[in-house]
Amino acid sequence: MRLTGLLLTSLAAWYLGFFIAAQVLQTTISNAEFQGIRKKPVLRAPVPKRQKCDHWSPCPPGNYAYRILSGGGKGKMAKICFEDELLISEGNGNVGRGINIATVNYKTGKVTSTKFFDMWTGDHSGEMMSFIRNAQEGTLLLMATHDDGSTLLKNDAKKLVEELGSKEIMNIKFRSSWVFIAAKGFKLPDDIQKEKINHSDRKTNRYNGWPAEIQIEGCIPRNLI
Repeated sequence: MRLTGLLLTSLAAWYLGFFIAAQVLQTTISNAEFQGIRKKPVLRAPVPKRQKCDHWSPCPPGNYAYRILSGGGKGKMAKICFEDELLISEGNGNVGRGINIATVNYKTGKVTSTKFFDMWTGDHSGEMMSFIRNAQEGTLLLMATHDDGSTLLKNDAKKLVEELGSKEIMNIKFRSSWVFIAAKGFKLPDDIQKEKINHSDRKTNRYNGWPAEIQIEGCIPRNLI
């Protein structure tokens, strides 16, 4: 009897242990499955595609992209970009102190000339006027200052730029940051950025003696003429 009882007790203990082990295994599997459900793959937004002239969003089809950046201090030179091509930049070696100008054939979208006019030393105001006057009808003119673009800029040159549509050229001061885009022989849309100016002020200047650089950018329809 004792042997039979011992056998029954051992059998019951073995069965109970097997049952508990099975339940623990099932619970572990269930928890693992639950954790797997909770750990869904993280959806990451794709890296934004770089746009022409570093715009945040692309221009609509049938438009030219432009971006004009003035100089900032001594180290940051002016940049003029059109259709993702740097027309004027330090890397190109065609940027300098004064007023930097690039001209673009509106029909082809190709640069026709670039030049900078030093307004701190020498008499380049008349030279700048000739450069602007020699631009053909159907030309885009993109302008940006680096350092000082006003000291030796004469009033007749200012009036010529004003005739192109500038609202700020008469207000330009020593070391003002100024950018401007104009069209010769046709009219640009009213709703695009055409001009911006930032005057030097000792209290607010970003750089020692110079204001912060400024920029304008936008899209120009290709069917204006």
